Amino acid sequence: MIDQLLGIHHVTAIAGDAQQNLDFYTKVLGLTLVKKTVNFDDPFTYHLYFGDEVGSPGTLLTFFPWSLSARRGRKGPDQIASYAFSVPQSSIQFWKNRLEEFHVPVSAVERRFGEDVLVGNDPDGFVFELVGISATPRHGRTGSVPGEFVIVGLHSVTLCERSAAPSMEYLTEVLGFRQTAREGERTRLSVGASAGVTYVDILERPDDARGSMGAGIIHHVAFRAADDEAQVRIRQELLRSGTEVTPVIDRTYFHSIYFHEPGGVLLEVATDGPGFLTDESKDELGTHLKLPPQHEPSRSDIEKHLPKLH
Repeated sequence: MIDQLLGIHHVTAIAGDAQQNLDFYTKVLGLTLVKKTVNFDDPFTYHLYFGDEVGSPGTLLTFFPWSLSARRGRKGPDQIASYAFSVPQSSIQFWKNRLEEFHVPVSAVERRFGEDVLVGNDPDGFVFELVGISATPRHGRTGSVPGEFVIVGLHSVTLCERSAAPSMEYLTEVLGFRQTAREGERTRLSVGASAGVTYVDILERPDDARGSMGAGIIHHVAFRAADDEAQVRIRQELLRSGTEVTPVIDRTYFHSIYFHEPGGVLLEVATDGPGFLTDESKDELGTHLKLPPQHEPSRSDIEKHLPKLH
């Protein structure tokens, strides 16, 4: 069993319009655009990274924005249904007021596993949650949101599965998650230690139509490996378990391996380093289009194709 995952590293989703996506996550939720690059496998599509002011692992939400007219995905089982951020418990009312001021659809405050939760929808229809935590924040930053209210990191993701048992068994027996609680149809698993604990919730929806990939759908979730050596050991354990897993892939800011859990959700293990300060200073993060070496010769064509961002 793998016991070296440190928590959630990032969540990646497919958005529609790039400018709309940028505006919402920086101006409404107050995240920092820490890297403006491209999908390494499709360089004529942006890959936008949002997080704390230095892009710390555990704070990162990333998007492939296709276009405003992009084919929409269909939500359903065997997908990641939502992502959740941790916010200070004392900030919940601030966030409810703020989202309402920006005309963002948001629920009343609900209680889940002893925590206050706000559920909202972004312009592409993604379900995002803000969870009030009383523990010392894992990450702090300042930006368009006052410091005492700022989003402090990723809290959890929710998997929607047609059959929950195989996924729960895989996450606990192979990936080293711990089942911590159950409320109604929601089962909570945890991973990480101390202040780095994050969660995967599993919902079982056997009668719903299976989802399909497209704009408005979460593509994958990545979990943290401390370094390259830990990642290699994790990959070896995955292979021993019978999991089909990719070779290590260089994503410039971290190294990645990819595989699927039994329900079909794509999972990733990403290293904490090298990080986002390798090619931009802290003050410059997100201000330049950064391309991996293999796409640098095509910069002119790529820049002509990508929409301008302001």
